[in-house]
Amino acid sequence: MSATTFSRLRTLADPDHFPALSPEYIRSQPSLGLGPLDPAPRILLLYGSLRERSFSRLVVEETARLLRLFGCETRIFDPSDLPLPDLIADDDHPAVEELRQHSLWSEGHVWCSPERHGQITGIMKAQIDHLPLAYKGLRPTQGRTLAVMQVSAGSQSFNSVNTLRILGRWMRMITIPNQSSVAKAYAEFDEAGRMLPSSYYDRIVDVAEELVRFTVLTRGHADQLVDRYSERKERSETVAQAERGSNVAAILGSIDGLDASPAPRLTPAPSG
Repeated sequence: MSATTFSRLRTLADPDHFPALSPEYIRSQPSLGLGPLDPAPRILLLYGSLRERSFSRLVVEETARLLRLFGCETRIFDPSDLPLPDLIADDDHPAVEELRQHSLWSEGHVWCSPERHGQITGIMKAQIDHLPLAYKGLRPTQGRTLAVMQVSAGSQSFNSVNTLRILGRWMRMITIPNQSSVAKAYAEFDEAGRMLPSSYYDRIVDVAEELVRFTVLTRGHADQLVDRYSERKERSETVAQAERGSNVAAILGSIDGLDASPAPRLTPAPSG
């Protein structure tokens, strides 16, 4: 599927307008020196509400603007016609296919869910459930970075971000330490849907900076970081004999050297 056939990507309004940002404190390249910056880091953003004024979507849009400012390429997936998992045989639906293609394209994700009845929403979970660990011989999530966020109608809570962290670990993603939880989200945006200056917005900036850093830091190493003995064994994918032999020999040699070395003698301390 080529980029020209994608029909479920949201257009980001005012991508270069930052009314809540203090530019004098911004590092335009927060990941400088951590790894190659070219090509631009590719980030997929998912939100968990279909309301016309969805605060999880508004948070995702603010995050996407910041990621673009920091040199990333972003895609925001619109889940409005995504079917429930297992509703359609073999997940044969264009929205499911497109979501998986976006994830395969990405190097990192942002997940933002409302908290509903103390948990993430069904819309959020359905998107994650449509991302299998393995898909056509590829892994749509494994080794990718992840930032988790939530919005609440009441006081600040962390139930949704905690659940998203569990899901990120299950999906074998590298979830960054920082996170965002916006309380009373209805009071944090203006009529145009732009976030007001606040400590909540500042935390979103922090999360975006950190996601870029971890994505650049781990790019090029993601496959190695999630390379597993059990999976190589399951695939009957043997390691090259020379590599295996040299590594084992080095390890055994160091162990033999330790075993062969005489035990240290305890010399009595001089008296008086």
